Order: sequence, then C-alpha cells, then structure tokens
Amino acid sequence: MTDTVLDDLRQRVHAVLADNDPSTTDAVTFHRARFDAGLAWVYFPVGLGGLGLDREMQPFVDGLFEQAGAPGNNAELNGIGLGMAAPTILAYGTPEQQRRFLRPLWAGEEIWCQLFSEPGAGSDLAAVGTRAVRDGADWIVNGQKVWTSVAHKAQLAILVARTDPSRPKHSGLTYFICDMNDPGVEVRPLRQITGEAEFNEVFLTDVRIPDTQRLGKEGEGWRVATTTLNNERVSIGGRAMPRESGVLGVVARSWRDNPGKRTPELHDRLLRLWVEAEAGRLAATKLRQRVAGGQPGPESSALKLSFARSNQQLSGFELELLGEDGLRYDDWTMVRPDRVDFTGRSAGYRFLRAKGNSIEGGTSEILRNIVAERVLGLPVEPRADKDIAWKDLSR
Repeated sequence: MTDTVLDDLRQRVHAVLADNDPSTTDAVTFHRARFDAGLAWVYFPVGLGGLGLDREMQPFVDGLFEQAGAPGNNAELNGIGLGMAAPTILAYGTPEQQRRFLRPLWAGEEIWCQLFSEPGAGSDLAAVGTRAVRDGADWIVNGQKVWTSVAHKAQLAILVARTDPSRPKHSGLTYFICDMNDPGVEVRPLRQITGEAEFNEVFLTDVRIPDTQRLGKEGEGWRVATTTLNNERVSIGGRAMPRESGVLGVVARSWRDNPGKRTPELHDRLLRLWVEAEAGRLAATKLRQRVAGGQPGPESSALKLSFARSNQQLSGFELELLGEDGLRYDDWTMVRPDRVDFTGRSAGYRFLRAKGNSIEGGTSEILRNIVAERVLGLPVEPRADKDIAWKDLSR
C-alpha cells in the first residue's frame, strides 16, 4: 500500500462519515452511501461499490469504519450474499444485473441463500435434477433443494437447474437468480444434531423465473457455479483471522482455565493442533494475497478442507479435556439461528456442529479430489458418466 493510496482512502472514508454520522444514520442508508463512494468492496470496479484497487486494501478500509462505530450490514446473516453471490454477479452478471443486485446486497437490504444441493445431488453437484423449462421470456422451475442455510429469511437465491437433460451432466445446467417470495417456493426447516434448524429444504413448484435473471449463458451453469463454490470455500476457510482465534482460541482458554485436567499427552496434542491451525491461518493469508487481483482458484478447496479438519479435531480435543463436564449439552432447543456461533456456545455444541464442516461447502472427499487433480496435478479419477447424457444416467 502506498501512502498516497492510503491517504486517499482515509479522505474518502472521512467524507462518508461526515455526511452520514454513524450514531444517527440508519444502517441501510449508511451502507448505500459507502457503496456509492466505492468503499464497499474496494477491489470491485468503480460504480459497483469499488475503486478498482487491490483486495488487500479492504481490511484497511473496514478498520477505519469499524473504529468510527459504523453500523453492520447484516454480514453474519448474509454471508452467502456477500461471500458468494456478489463475486459471481460481478463475474457473470450483465451491467443491469450488477446495478440491480449489488447495492441492496451490500447494504443488507436483501438476504441471499444458495439453492444448489439436492437429495440426490450433494457431493456430485453436477447431477442436479431440478428442471428449468423455457416458456417464452421466462423459465418454469420444478424440483427440490436441501441444506439451504437462511432460506427462511432470504429474499433472493442463487439457483442451479437443469435446462438440457440430453447433454452430459456438467453441460446441461444453467444458473439463475430466484426470488424466494415468488409463488411456488416452499421452505421447510431441517433439524440438525445440535437441535437447531440452520438449514432448510426448499421445494420449487412451477416457479417462474424471468430470463433476465439468468447468470451466464444457457448451459454454462457449471462454470458459473464453480466461481461461486471457489468463493464459498474461501469465505468458509480463508477468512482473515488473528492468531489463536476461532475454535483454537476457545480451546486454548479451556486448557488454561482447567489446570487440573491437563496431562502430558493432552499437552502434546494441543501443541500439534495449535501448529496445524496456525499453518492453516497463514496459508489462508497467502491465498488471499494471490487472489488479490482476481477470482479464487482450486487452492481454496485446500483451505476449506484444512478448516473442517481443524475444527473437528479441536472440538473433539476440548470434549476430551473437559471430561464429564464436556458431555453436558443443554442447547437442545428448536430454534432457527441467524448464524453459526462456534466461540460463544458450549463445548458440546462445538463438537456436534463441527461435524457439518466436512459436508457444507463441498464434502472433504470431493475437496481432496479437487486438490489432487487441479492443484497437485495427479491423475484424474475415472468418471464413467462424463460423456453420457444426463437423462440416460441411472439414478
């Protein structure tokens, strides 16, 4: 960062703060002004919430607003919109779509969810069977989606549907933006092992989506979805984190607060877990630097894989450290939380919820394949169905 650029950013931030006092301006108005000033995503193009700068400038700008007491923009609830939908719309959206969706998304006016996985197409996402059939200027969509976070609060969704069953499964998909308030969209809660229902199943019955809400070309859905998934894995496993934060920080505090439960064997294991978590944190920092000028690549799969493994091992270690105290679980309540809170909950919750880390955002098995084939250059796993029309595949 050059001093000239930093000074310019400071002046821009101060101008927004001067015109929109954080103590008296409502959150939506404040974030609309921040977007219009190019200080939403500073690495986005001018006019779309950014200034065309390096991605590494973002923490500096965020820090200035945070110090000034700026309001939040529903980031915890709208992680899918901010971390997945926004970069996909930027990469594949038309100018009209970018103008329509990016500003209210950033301002927290519209919450987004992700309609990708299905009961028969989770790890093998390209096998999705939800159908979209062209009807004039619209598409008629029928199908079922599952594991949909915040669908019960979302106004919009990114959706992958099959538009050409006669083509191989990766080729006959198209990507859409779906209005969750449209007739034919039904959301049902899915209760998890934690007792809560973060996720939902979504039924789509004759849902009409205008072709103007298609992202990318017809049949290009897999390519567009790959951009979404790469960004999802960075948003899950590659976020900027200080040293000894997250689940590692909680477990380290449990260790320090329970001297009577320590053993040499547990001490050795905690040190190993600390080193692995720190290596993952530094790798995430390096990846963010690499993608500063563009979209994340397959390396993001390694970050998410490491994140899931670390969370599960640390939460298991904490339960073992606490003994019978760790087995007490008083959170078995049917609620629909806005976010996942690993650090503010009990050890039992962390242990149970971490099981989902190796499923959400791509299963660990699939991510290992991606790393092996697309990062390490190992031989590709044989795929007998690669060139067979989707309609001819056994299901």
